[in-house]
Amino acid sequence: KVFYPKGEIQRESYRTKDGKKVPQHHWRVYDLIQQLPVGKVTTYKVICVTLREGSPRSVGTALANNPFAPFIPCHRVIASDRTIGGFCGEKPKPGSRNRSMVSHCDWKLRMLRLEGVRFDDQGRLIAPSLAMWQP
Repeated sequence: KVFYPKGEIQRESYRTKDGKKVPQHHWRVYDLIQQLPVGKVTTYKVICVTLREGSPRSVGTALANNPFAPFIPCHRVIASDRTIGGFCGEKPKPGSRNRSMVSHCDWKLRMLRLEGVRFDDQGRLIAPSLAMWQP
């Protein structure tokens, strides 16, 4: 089981493997992402709009630095164009027709497929009305 600090005191004293503090914005992103159920995805934009702070890029940065994966299921956050977006700080190669060809992004796509989220051959979400989560 992953230790996930809940209280303010635990979070203030928590340090990543690199010895860094986790910014407050990241904690808020992680708390929201923790609610994402298996078989559902949301977008970086929906997260920042829901939190009423940051930007899709700041949400991506928080998730790229997520020290609590898979407990905090950052793989369930996709791009607004309904493609898989980045993963583990890695983004699909620009101009790539099949955006799942990058190793980490391919892993993200496979995890989502195992959870029942369907994507087409170009890595675009199928049946978004069934798979999209709205907090």
